[in-house]
Amino acid sequence: MTSWPADVGIVAIELIVPSLYVDQAALEAHDGVSSGKYTVGLGQSKMGFCSDREDINSLCMTVVSKLMERHKVDFSNIGRLEVGTETIVDKSKSVKSVLMQLFTDSGNYDVEGVDTTNACYGGTSALFNAISWVESSAWDGRYALVVAGDIAVYAKGNARPTGGAGAISMLIGPNAPLVFDRGVRATYMAHAYDFYKPDLSSEYPTVDGKLSIQCYLNALDNCYQLYCKKASKAFQNNSKKLRVELQHFDAVLFHSPYCKLVQKSLARLALNDYVNSSDEEISSKFPGMEQFKDVGLEDTYFDRDVEKAFMTFSTNDFEAKTKPSLFIANQVGNMYTPSLYGGLVSLLISKTPAELSGKRVGLFSYGSGLASSMFSLRITEDGAALQKLISSLSDVKKMLEARKAMSPAEFSEMMEVRERNHHKAPYTPQSSPELLFPGTWYLDYIDDKHRRFYKCTAAS
Repeated sequence: MTSWPADVGIVAIELIVPSLYVDQAALEAHDGVSSGKYTVGLGQSKMGFCSDREDINSLCMTVVSKLMERHKVDFSNIGRLEVGTETIVDKSKSVKSVLMQLFTDSGNYDVEGVDTTNACYGGTSALFNAISWVESSAWDGRYALVVAGDIAVYAKGNARPTGGAGAISMLIGPNAPLVFDRGVRATYMAHAYDFYKPDLSSEYPTVDGKLSIQCYLNALDNCYQLYCKKASKAFQNNSKKLRVELQHFDAVLFHSPYCKLVQKSLARLALNDYVNSSDEEISSKFPGMEQFKDVGLEDTYFDRDVEKAFMTFSTNDFEAKTKPSLFIANQVGNMYTPSLYGGLVSLLISKTPAELSGKRVGLFSYGSGLASSMFSLRITEDGAALQKLISSLSDVKKMLEARKAMSPAEFSEMMEVRERNHHKAPYTPQSSPELLFPGTWYLDYIDDKHRRFYKCTAAS
């Protein structure tokens, strides 16, 4: 290629969630916890979950099939396929290799890419790899396809209500309606045991809840500080030095373990701006907050006074810039790798094309262990292209409304079935495919050699 492809970004996006959910208020009563612990304390309303008929392969097959069909993209036009997931059913065979059976009829086997894994960050790593391919000398003019999917389940206890499940597929190419900013990505990587899955015989993670929050907020601080530094140089006007702050963004999206942490994270960006301000700026931009002027970021992870003050101060920014992105997270729970991109879908379906046109969106991705990045994108001002993208997501709310509510007892029973039969072979799933949405790929059976076989429910 002799020049950069123009406006590389997300050309199309598709979201799928499980057909089953449990109400969080009902789960509070079932678990015998105080009313509001999950709904108010965590900010969650419903939690999507999968029966034993769905695994990571079937979720990804469903979301890829739906994107390709809805946007009428031929499988021969895909040159790279990247999968981000932490839901591993095989230590060697990638989910991407399973997805290749969808390419059979097209005769296209020239498809680069495999899986990338690091907790909830894998989807972002897959996205970055796809962008890099399109912008590289290896690009052959075809689209890249990014898939992020996970089934987040926890053992009985305080963490179980923070589960969820879902999958996202994104078509990456030039002349996109959602264009990624170049040269401003900021990354923070470190070693931590805040959340990990050392027991390969179990779906359940080992979690250090307090450390996980500290790692998340520390990563956010580092990524935001570095993003602002890079963006100030990249976006500055020659005649005037640019200072990038929270107001630089029209919307800010975060990886969402639970919705309340996202609200605290937006407040955290305001705190970062405060710490970087002079005494004079604090008086004018942060009236009434002078008592925190000597505070250090590393001392505030669990400081309730600072947290409350900046959550209150940033309420209007949260309502305008971040709350619209939490619709799916509130209704489905933590989808792990698709979580951040479910926030992007939520934003797109919450506003009109006119309200979104030309806006800059900041995104923060976090995966325990830990890996994190902050980056940004610009929404096109091409009204027709934007309308097409938003229209393609018009059935998301209908999909959520069409789900089947399961009682907490039924939910617990299905979790026990998954737990008892995890990695069992041979195995035929016990749940009925009739519980699934039309057009859903599902696990038909596992043979005595641990080979998995899939079918698809009839389309509506």
